[in-house]
Amino acid sequence: MKRTNPGQDGKEREKEMKYILMMNGTKANFAEYAKWSKQDMEASVAFMRAFSKQLKDEGVFVAAEGLGWPDQAKHVRADEDGTPITDGVFPESKEFLAGYWIVDVESPGQVYQVAARASAAPGPGGKPGNMPIEVRQVLGGHSDLGL
Repeated sequence: MKRTNPGQDGKEREKEMKYILMMNGTKANFAEYAKWSKQDMEASVAFMRAFSKQLKDEGVFVAAEGLGWPDQAKHVRADEDGTPITDGVFPESKEFLAGYWIVDVESPGQVYQVAARASAAPGPGGKPGNMPIEVRQVLGGHSDLGL
């Protein structure tokens, strides 16, 4: 959502309040997800789709993506000549990013409410999973960085 704030010249400027909501899980969590029944997995996917649609209907949705399994993860960095060097998979990693939403809301309180709704996604047997959702503000430009 766009909010206006006066700029240095007194003219109104649009200001965004974007946040990323990240679903993190441990390797043990991912191993458990792989054991879910087909019905439980379908219920979880249906929840995620419906949740994203609700965010769109509320006008706060920016983006959302689920990510591949941790055993597909690679770290990439540039060699001295710019050639990509890949490394991974990292069995010692404790947590992995499972997916995320980016929302544009009016306040931190609003984003916490959205995150709580995401946390309530159904787990096995339809019980709320209560997955922790990490919430961080998306810094969109130089002014957000203090530059």
